[in-house]
Amino acid sequence: MLETLKKTLASLGADGWELTENKTSRWEFYFIRHSLDQNRAAETVNYSVKVYKKLEGGLLGSASCEINPTDTAAEVEKKLSDLLERASLVKNPEYSLVSEKITLPDKTERVDVQKIARDFIEAVASVPETESEDINSYEIFVSEITRHTLNSNGVEYTAVYPASMLEIVVNARREGHEIELYRQFNSGSCDKEKVRADVLAAMRTGRDRLSAEPTPRVENIDVVLSTEDAVSVFEYFTMNANVQAKYRRISPFEKGRPVCDWQGGDRISVRAVRELDNSSRNFPVDAEGSVIEERDIIKDGVLCDFWGQRQFSQYLGIEKNSVISNFVFEGGSALSEELRSGDYIELVEFSDFQVDSMGGDVAGEIRLGYLHKDGETKIITGGSVSGSMLEAAPTMKYSRETAQYDNIVIPAVVRLGNLRITGVK
Repeated sequence: MLETLKKTLASLGADGWELTENKTSRWEFYFIRHSLDQNRAAETVNYSVKVYKKLEGGLLGSASCEINPTDTAAEVEKKLSDLLERASLVKNPEYSLVSEKITLPDKTERVDVQKIARDFIEAVASVPETESEDINSYEIFVSEITRHTLNSNGVEYTAVYPASMLEIVVNARREGHEIELYRQFNSGSCDKEKVRADVLAAMRTGRDRLSAEPTPRVENIDVVLSTEDAVSVFEYFTMNANVQAKYRRISPFEKGRPVCDWQGGDRISVRAVRELDNSSRNFPVDAEGSVIEERDIIKDGVLCDFWGQRQFSQYLGIEKNSVISNFVFEGGSALSEELRSGDYIELVEFSDFQVDSMGGDVAGEIRLGYLHKDGETKIITGGSVSGSMLEAAPTMKYSRETAQYDNIVIPAVVRLGNLRITGVK
């Protein structure tokens, strides 16, 4: 198929192209309770194509599509012909494709899919269950992905990496009432201790939801986040450091300047890394063929560099750049237990939680939290949290301890002020 695509693109007169071939070898397991209901192995391949067309006036058009491995030569030609027609309607300032030959050795070590799957099964089986909290069902998907990247300038690279997903449903019951919670965990391979801890945390959440009281009205209280929802708090900084956001004048960040008006909070430091243990995105070259360089994005609260696509990088005068797959945030100044002191509300479960990656608006509907006030702790549910990172970021504190959520490492606990809690009573 790759040869068919390259020959067809040449015959149609494409001025440039980028191809990605993804081959996936996947094992799937479906369990009811702890009994295997079914399992299967799957082999798939897909192709993504992006074509470029030079236009008058120094403009460049582009368009992309997916190609099915079962497409005939005639179907491929029709799709690519239509794609070039679409590209001719897009009029962007011209920019260049990657032309530097990749000096990294191909990463082709095979993935032990069988061992990873076994680790997941053993990790879930090790979770202690009780009469009131147990595992309803779970599904495991473990993949070996072979990603082949190439373009019209002769750039070519192959990487093999693992990608896994665990979907699990847990039940909790109390005094005739029962609740069912769904969780999805993504990773490269399997961290057995983390899987066990995550499932136990889901069970505790279900148990506490059954005894929660309506969230009261509270004012001027800090919010603590200690679950995966906190990722969006930190992604606010990485997304504003993206070249596309800067080029489109959405991001206020400036290279060499503080990313916010720090007022006693822990100053953000985040680094782009090529590989991260247990990430499902460990490929050293991005989809455009650019080598992913390890570098500081933000250091001690100051923007060091933007990251992102070649198109917008070149528009900003950045010749070499790449789309980052893995981010590592440094820990903060306090231990987790120090951040959990005084009056605060720790929110651990939402029906939805969002931090607008550009404007910084914070919004979430509370499903479970713990209100610590005047030396007492109440389990609460309902109501909402809202505010803005523009107001919360300058004073936020976060823990020295860190936690990993697939391809990002963030402080395990973050404490935010200047947010509003709306109660239901």
